[in-house]
Amino acid sequence: MALTLALACLLVVGALGFTLFTASEDLEESLISQIVTEEMEYLIKRHKQNSGFTPQPSSNLQSYIVRDASDRNRLPAFLLGLAPGRHEFFIGKEEFHALVRDAGEVRYYVAYEVGLHEQREREFKLLVLLSVLTAALTSLALGYWLSGVLVRQVTDLSRQVSKLKPGEPREALAQPGQDAEVAMLAGAFDDYQARIEQMIRREQEFTANVSHELRTPLTAIRTSCELLLADPALVEKSRARVVRVNDAAGRMAEQVQALLFLARGQALGEVEPVALAECVAEAIEPYRGEFARKGLSLELDVPREAVLQLNYQALRLVLSNLVRNAVQYTERGFVRIGYAAKHRTVADTGRGISTEHLTHVLERFFRAEGLAGGAGLGLDIVKRICDQYGWRIEVESAPAKGSVFSIVFP
Repeated sequence: MALTLALACLLVVGALGFTLFTASEDLEESLISQIVTEEMEYLIKRHKQNSGFTPQPSSNLQSYIVRDASDRNRLPAFLLGLAPGRHEFFIGKEEFHALVRDAGEVRYYVAYEVGLHEQREREFKLLVLLSVLTAALTSLALGYWLSGVLVRQVTDLSRQVSKLKPGEPREALAQPGQDAEVAMLAGAFDDYQARIEQMIRREQEFTANVSHELRTPLTAIRTSCELLLADPALVEKSRARVVRVNDAAGRMAEQVQALLFLARGQALGEVEPVALAECVAEAIEPYRGEFARKGLSLELDVPREAVLQLNYQALRLVLSNLVRNAVQYTERGFVRIGYAAKHRTVADTGRGISTEHLTHVLERFFRAEGLAGGAGLGLDIVKRICDQYGWRIEVESAPAKGSVFSIVFP
């Protein structure tokens, strides 16, 4: 806005300067013509009053009356040969305007040297140019200052809006003393922010209710498992099954908590040193039965000494989803989990992903045609966790050649 206002001022001042510049030339020509004409009329009038009148030349104005050959011989050379009418010519660097007029047998000459007018015109044009430059600089500064005054309330409002964070205490954007338009805009932002905060409260209440409803039966399952495990009469085979149920219920409770944290955009927990081999072992444990059922080979290439500073629960949830996908869409061959140079990979020999689907595979609810099972949420959860912690996820795949999902840690 400042630049627009300044340019508008410059345009107006420039147009005014151009008008004065061109008008000065027309004014000069008109003034010279008037001086020469008035001098000619005075000369003719005096001659008619006194036939013996002889005009006296001045420094820049010369008048002559030619009655006979002797008068003609006294004419300056530059006037000889001029026909009646107006004439403009140069003698050296000096410009002259001349007027020749006949009245009966007498010819009158008026020659005017316009150097003084030319000098004044140059001075005037220089003055106009300096005035235009001064006015231009002034208008530019004034334009920026005025635009700053006009938009200050809008920029202040923009600065306040950029600092808004849902759920945090804030002051109302609409304040006394604001212009009507700014106050209307601020009121609209206040209403919108209030609706967002209301939606966040409803979502938090919903997730809290869901958390309670899901955790209650899981707690009951784990409590029952602990009571069963405390029974010395429980046979070893049943005890092993109860242990698996208890561990699965524990993992499900943690996953429910993780998903609720993600829904609220919160971190899953503290960052701590994590032994990658241990985390991998826990992530694949629920799927060992599926590995055995399909006859898939599980290959682990994770150094036992590999340790990274990250969130254990987040990494386990990511690995769990990637392993589940690999097992689900691999009918023969292997699933390989590896780690090297801060790259965690989960590779399989499954059906692979076509090129047109590769760019959409991490989108929520996306499922390629012809694939059964799943709701299209697993990889979206993986991507959201990676985004939350600054990890990068990469996918390489080709139909019938398997897929490789890589997590690159910072």
